[in-house]
Amino acid sequence: MTGYQIFWPLLAHVALVYGLYALLGLRRAKMVHAGSIAKSDYRENRGEPAESLAVKNCLANQFELPVLFHVCCILIYITDADNLVTVGLAWIFVALRYAHAAIHVTSNDLRYRSPIFAAGYLVLAAMWIWLAAWMLLS
Repeated sequence: MTGYQIFWPLLAHVALVYGLYALLGLRRAKMVHAGSIAKSDYRENRGEPAESLAVKNCLANQFELPVLFHVCCILIYITDADNLVTVGLAWIFVALRYAHAAIHVTSNDLRYRSPIFAAGYLVLAAMWIWLAAWMLLS
């Protein structure tokens, strides 16, 4: 492929992370304003209310499996292994991350969240397998 198409899904994921930071700030401010927690309690994050804890955990999750996604996309680009399939897989992975995050910060229902995580895990595995095959066969 030509161009930087593989990087658009990365930027979309970055937008998700920034959105989650904003949501976390809003939820924490709401709780401080409501008097449910003191602003100073966030210094050590002990006893964070469930409403903001779900966003905090979701945000932390964006720096686990997605780190491998970012690395894979960069390596796919560097090795010229990017094509319509890899870009499509990257977009699917990011869409699944958005769905996972939406569930995580709302109902946090594992019946829905876990299969979406597993699907993203498999999509990312396919991307890594493609990269390995490309390097072996090139």
